[in-house]
Amino acid sequence: MENKEPKIFFTNNLKFLRERKKVSQAVLSEAINVTRVKLALIEIGKTKAMEPHFMLSISNYFKISLDTLMTVDISKLGELKIRDLEAGNDIYIKGGNLRVLAISVDKSDQEHVDYVPIKGRAGYVSGGYADPDYISELPKYHIPNLSKHRTYRTFPVVGDSMLPFPQNMDITGKFIEDWSQIKPESLALVVLKGQDIIFKAITLLQDGMLQCRSLNPIYELYTVPLEEILEIWEFHSYHTTELPETTATIATVLQSLDDIKKMIIQKS
Repeated sequence: MENKEPKIFFTNNLKFLRERKKVSQAVLSEAINVTRVKLALIEIGKTKAMEPHFMLSISNYFKISLDTLMTVDISKLGELKIRDLEAGNDIYIKGGNLRVLAISVDKSDQEHVDYVPIKGRAGYVSGGYADPDYISELPKYHIPNLSKHRTYRTFPVVGDSMLPFPQNMDITGKFIEDWSQIKPESLALVVLKGQDIIFKAITLLQDGMLQCRSLNPIYELYTVPLEEILEIWEFHSYHTTELPETTATIATVLQSLDDIKKMIIQKS
């Protein structure tokens, strides 16, 4: 994945958005002060070198960030997200490095719940998270009663840092678009740049760091710089075939001793 040249979707997005708005090449070219011939050549990929002011003009005209125009295949987004973009709510540039969210939809334009398997984690964190082709190859399924206005993804998580959760489980998370909305001690999956996917109780600190706390108290707190984070998925649910282990509390032990004492008294 590291050596894969990133895809640029600018020309495809230009044509898609223009046709979606039912704007002719003549009208658009006049609005951004270029010739219709040049615009036509760019749309069909005949002109590779595009001046920065041309790309910025397109960004301003459609009110969509240049980052999104370059890196996201807008034609493959669901209708709700395209409407968000057209309304000026560019969900792909909020929250640190969280810039691109590739998704997949079914024939009814409903988002799938994509599943990132253990063997696919390395590819996901090293670039697959933003690659529509990679996302399209992931296993997909539907979970009933999910919000149609949120994006969900499922990741397998292993390890004893999650106690009292089971050590092997699949966690489904809701994509957090704006990190400033994270509440202290929120349970979440955090995708770290080129590293791993962790499940922690997280708190956004004022110094540009994210505090991560393992649910197992034997693990110490640690912090991660926001620039090292690719995605954050708020905990929604977990799925497992293992029963959670129960540990005897002091109250349980005392109650058991009291029961034994009563039995002894009754027999004496």
